[in-house]
Amino acid sequence: MKIHGLQKMTLLDFPGHVACTVFLGGCDFRCPFCHNYELIDGSAEPLMDDEEFFAFLEKRGGLLDGVAVTGGEPCLHPGLPDFLARVREMGFMTKLDTDGFHPDMLRTLFGGGLVDYVAMDVKNSPEKYAATCGLEKIDLSPIRESISLIMESGIGYEFRTTVIDEFHEVADFDGIGEMIRGAGKYFIQPFTDRDSVPFGNLHAPGREKLAGFEAAVKKYVGSVSIRGID
Repeated sequence: MKIHGLQKMTLLDFPGHVACTVFLGGCDFRCPFCHNYELIDGSAEPLMDDEEFFAFLEKRGGLLDGVAVTGGEPCLHPGLPDFLARVREMGFMTKLDTDGFHPDMLRTLFGGGLVDYVAMDVKNSPEKYAATCGLEKIDLSPIRESISLIMESGIGYEFRTTVIDEFHEVADFDGIGEMIRGAGKYFIQPFTDRDSVPFGNLHAPGREKLAGFEAAVKKYVGSVSIRGID
C-alpha cells in the first residue's frame, strides 16, 4: 500500500494519545473545501510504501501510542485491514478517519477488532450532501449504514462537520442531527483556508452562526462542541 504523507507526531489527530498520522490517496468525493486535495487529484506522489512505514514505526515504540489513518479516504484501499492488523501487532492503537461511504469495509474492520477510534465526517444535511461533496448526486444509504455501524460498534467514535459559510446554515443542522440522532459525540469544525483548498472565496461562519449550529444539533446528540476556535 502506498503512503502519500506522514506526520511523525501529533497530539491532535488521535484524542488522548500521542500518534503519528498516515495519509492515503484517493477519495470518493470532491469536496471544494478539502485540505488534502492533492491526495485526491493524483498530484501528490507516494512518499513511501507500507514496509518503509513499518520500519519507521519500529523505531517509535515507547514514543507513540497509536497510528491515525486518514486521507483521502482510507476505506477505498483493500489492504487496509492487513495494514491496521500489523500496526496493532506492533503494539500500537489505531484511529481511522472516514467519509462513511464504505460500510462493508467498516464492518470488516470492526469485526476484526482493528480500530480503537473512528472519526466520521458528516458533510451536511441530506438535501445538500451531494453539493457539499462536490457531486451531482449521491446515494446516502451507505452513509446512513456507516453511522449506524459506528454507533453500535462499541469503540470510541466521533462525528464531525467542517462548516463553511457558503454551504451551511442553521436549518441544515436539524438534518444532520436527525442523521446522527443519539450519537455520543459531535464536533463542529470551522473551515480554515489553505493553499491546497481547490476552490477559493470560501469562509468560516462567524461565532453567532456557529452557536446557532451548536444549539440546533444539541436537540439530537449527547455532546456537541465547536472545535478549532479560540
